[in-house]
Formats: sequence, structure tokens, C-alpha cells
Amino acid sequence: MNMSVLGTGAVGQALAGRLTDLGHLVYMGTRSVADSLVKTDADNWGNPAIGTWIKEHPTVKLVTFTEAVEKGSDLIVFAMNGKAAFECLTAAGEPPLNGQVLIDISNPLDFSKGFPPSLFVSNTESLGEQIQNRYPKLKVVKTLNTMSNPVMVNPKLVEGDHSVFISGNDREAKVKVMRLLNSFGWEDKNMIDLGDISTARGTEMLLPLWVRLYGKLQTPLFNFNVNISRS
Repeated sequence: MNMSVLGTGAVGQALAGRLTDLGHLVYMGTRSVADSLVKTDADNWGNPAIGTWIKEHPTVKLVTFTEAVEKGSDLIVFAMNGKAAFECLTAAGEPPLNGQVLIDISNPLDFSKGFPPSLFVSNTESLGEQIQNRYPKLKVVKTLNTMSNPVMVNPKLVEGDHSVFISGNDREAKVKVMRLLNSFGWEDKNMIDLGDISTARGTEMLLPLWVRLYGKLQTPLFNFNVNISRS
């Protein structure tokens, strides 16, 4: 399939790399291709800059947001900081987004007061809902936002059963995303369809807990597991 990954950071790189390994043609969207290509310094966590990473993944096509959405027509993955959501989608343009399926991996994290971050939207609304409301013809599916990017694309990094949550208004879009999750290694029994996009409020509000667990455990290789009694 032709896939679009919006975002060139660690999450975008993880998703684009995995999709490429699975045989998909991946278009990675960025604000400026030229500016991205000259970035060669790793970030504070040691993740490679996009200018270095893209040279090691020559089959990934680095293009503008608009080109990525237009060419990656089978599925779009929004893999940027939540604060950049509307800047990115506005740059992509509404017409090419209409009717498409968008996996929203982002979270409304606010680092303006340092670490740990707070949420710039919560309780009565979610970022996933805001995106869906702004683009009503876009089929938004919120998922993979409650774990680190290595676990997103390789759930076997965490031993045993653990859960991935799914929120969205369009059933067929959710099924399409679930089949993609299968290809990453997620089993159906560990997928929990929470319901419509408003349920993304719950998963986005898990992030403050995730951040504190990360600080305690000193590793991103963990996840939440929902055990259901069968008795």
C-alpha cells in the first residue's frame, strides 16, 4: 500500500521504518524537505536526525505534507507532537484529506512549564476529537498513543499480553487500522475498541501516568494490560 507518515521525529521514523519493512511504499511528510535534509545532529535521547535517518532508508520518500497526503493515499499516520496537528494538517490541505483514514498517534502534551508535561486539552474533549471536528470528512482513528514507539511497531518487546486501544467513528476505518496493527504483531485479543472518537479522552489522559511510570521504571519498554475476568 501507499502510506503517508506525517512527522520526521523518532515516532515517525519508527512507523515509516516498520511500514517499509512490511513492503509498503512510504511517503514521509515534513514542513520543508530542504530544511529536514540538513538536520544531522541526534536529539537529546540519541535518536538520529532526519537528515541522517533518511539516507539510511532510501526507499522512504521525504516530501512535503501535501505531497505525502496526496501520494500516501491508502493510509495516513499523524506522528508528530500534538501541538503541531493543525499546522501540519492545514499545510497538507483539506481536499486531499477528505475521505482518507488517519491514524492519530499524537497526544496533547504541553511542555511549556517543563517536565513532566501537562495536557493542553482533557476531560471534556480530546485532541483526536478536535481533529475529527475540524475535518469531518477525515476518518480519524486514535490508537498507539499509550506506549513508546518501539512497542507500537513491535509489541513483542513487552512480554506477555498487553493492550492497544482504538477510538474512532468509522467502523470500516477501524477495521483497516486493526489489520495494520496485526501486521505489526498485535493480536486481536489485545486490541480494545473503546468506541467513538470521544473515547480518545481516556487514552490521551493516560499519558501523565505513562510519563511518571517511565520516570520510575527508567525504560520505555512497558505497556498497560487490561485483564478481563472470564468467570
